[in-house]
Amino acid sequence: MRALVQRVREAHVEVDGEVVGAISQGVLVLLGIGHSDDAEVAQALAQKLVKLRIFSDDAGKMNLSVRDVGGSALVVSQFTLFADAKKGNRPSYTQAAPPDQASSLYETFCEAVDKLGVPVAKGRFAADMQVHLINDGPVTLWLDSDVLLSREIKS
Repeated sequence: MRALVQRVREAHVEVDGEVVGAISQGVLVLLGIGHSDDAEVAQALAQKLVKLRIFSDDAGKMNLSVRDVGGSALVVSQFTLFADAKKGNRPSYTQAAPPDQASSLYETFCEAVDKLGVPVAKGRFAADMQVHLINDGPVTLWLDSDVLLSREIKS
């Protein structure tokens, strides 16, 4: 799984002009799912997300998590995070999981984040979405479960 995480003051996603998910302070998560991902990976990435200390404490240091500040997560599926643009000018998406697998793991990830104490709003899987956000900072992080899990195993 790959997640592009943005700290936001607010964010919402629209489908056909209708708001389908919205949050105030929290994180916008663009989530890509690959062939080798499973429920264990979704759980591990969810735990990492809710524990990330990317919000400022009273001293102005990024020392608080989204859960600490009572924030929410807006999770939007995005298979293009698995784009391969090595050859030519048209990216290949063969590393992205097929829709049935991706949809199920997207829901698993969202449920895991919610169970860890961070309310979740969602986009609509496989829809043409317009994502609106007000970045806070900006603070943007790239999380890749392949990297995260290999580091956890080594330490």
